[in-house]
Amino acid sequence: MDAVAEVEQGREFYADRAWADAYAALSGADREAALPADDLELLATAAYMVGREDEYFGALSRAHRAHLNAGEALRAARCALWVGMNLAQRGEMGRASGWLGRARRLIEREPCDCVEQGYLLIPRMFEQEATGDLSAAIATAAEAAAVAERFGDADLLALAVHSQGHLLVCAGQVKDGLALLDESMVAVTTGELSPIVSGIVYCGVIMGCQAAFDLRRAQEWTAALAAWCREQSDMVAFSGRCLVHRTEILGLRGAWMEALREARRAVERCLEAQNRRAAGQAAYLQGDLHRLRGSFAAAEQAYREASGHGREPQPGFALLRLAQGNTDAAAAAIQRALGETRDRPGRAALLPAVIEIALAVDDMEAARSACLELAEIAADYEAGMLDAAVLYAKGAVDLAQGDPEPALVLLRRAWEAWQELGAPYEAARARVLIAQACLALGDDEAAMMEREAARGAFASLGAAPNVASIDARTGRAGSRAPHGLTARELEVLRLVAAGQTNKSIGARLVLSERTVERHVSNIFAKLDVSSRAAATAFAYEHKIL
Repeated sequence: MDAVAEVEQGREFYADRAWADAYAALSGADREAALPADDLELLATAAYMVGREDEYFGALSRAHRAHLNAGEALRAARCALWVGMNLAQRGEMGRASGWLGRARRLIEREPCDCVEQGYLLIPRMFEQEATGDLSAAIATAAEAAAVAERFGDADLLALAVHSQGHLLVCAGQVKDGLALLDESMVAVTTGELSPIVSGIVYCGVIMGCQAAFDLRRAQEWTAALAAWCREQSDMVAFSGRCLVHRTEILGLRGAWMEALREARRAVERCLEAQNRRAAGQAAYLQGDLHRLRGSFAAAEQAYREASGHGREPQPGFALLRLAQGNTDAAAAAIQRALGETRDRPGRAALLPAVIEIALAVDDMEAARSACLELAEIAADYEAGMLDAAVLYAKGAVDLAQGDPEPALVLLRRAWEAWQELGAPYEAARARVLIAQACLALGDDEAAMMEREAARGAFASLGAAPNVASIDARTGRAGSRAPHGLTARELEVLRLVAAGQTNKSIGARLVLSERTVERHVSNIFAKLDVSSRAAATAFAYEHKIL
């Protein structure tokens, strides 16, 4: 086949989104005779879609030069912009700055208003976001959208609108942000956008929905992205990110083994596409799944891999240390992560773990403070997942403070919310605390039923540590799992076993009598006993003391 015929075939493959064939045909023709600028852009896109980023940069750089030689300064500037923005995404900031500077100079030389001026606003928006100036970034995105509308540029409009939506979500203007995310998806699903921009908007919108803790939208758009990926079976560029999103949904739904398989595929595909950030998220999700299943060594390895790819391994790594009984390391890690996280979605993702760990180390002040902040964020977001997390956190704090009656009301509502969201693991965790509240209120039979229901759910999920914890509390035959008492509760239990009163224990440990009462109540609930004598007998029988 001669070069002309090969180019024609490459264009046909491109139109059919047969990316591997398009890349093979166009690159073959290019070896025979250098492609013109328009076909070099097609070659660049095909290379990007099959995960050949170096070839993408090479072809687009040549297209930039060819446009310059033809006197097409603005088209050359647009090529330079895409080279710069993609280099920035890879973290090559020096080269990125050079290409973006070249694009800016070419655009500023033009005497007339042009759509490329709107594209030039996109990297400025990212810079403003990176410095934490969300208000400026939102305004810049809106300005870019106005330019896109004026020139009728669908790609720029979708990039600007979905970015503005994501930024509004991060700024706490969730309702307005979600509306813009939905709007940007219209252009994708109706086929109005170029291939690379379609993938960027798909993934960006899903990430925006996750930042808003809107599970329904995230699931809806993940399904749409998966269908888009299936239509392009040889596409590498966005398929890894799609697998990451699928992993997140499957994990929440309780399909843990399927989620693990998807996460492993996601790491491989993301690395093939040189998307280390997405690979880090996939590795982090593997860590979470291994931790919940009790495979702690595999979890640690996965979290370390995530960190190696640049993904902060918290809160999962801190929760792993908590599960291993290293409460000091858990508390230090989660507080460090919270201290350096400023955006509200990021803090909301960390706060439930902050509360869990604070309760484990008996830091009630930290638990209450984190619970209050989580509730404030949830009030702005109006998201079912955050609302459920707040109900659970408030119930856990009330229970730890020795107030089982209000705790029970909150925990029942949390369980119902998690059930409605289709999150079986979180629902089962709520039932464990419901059982403890019922026990504290003297309803032993209700406590037993709640505990058994939770155990059944954990067993079906494969949540071995949770099953073992329940078995330890109920004294099932052969169970040698941890008792679940915190270090402070062990101190209190030793003094209870020594026959001391709550008042004398408080004086010994420098605690208020009410705090000691709360600890004793927690000890009773965790050991499934109803008296000091029974707690003492259980402790000696199970060699806790």
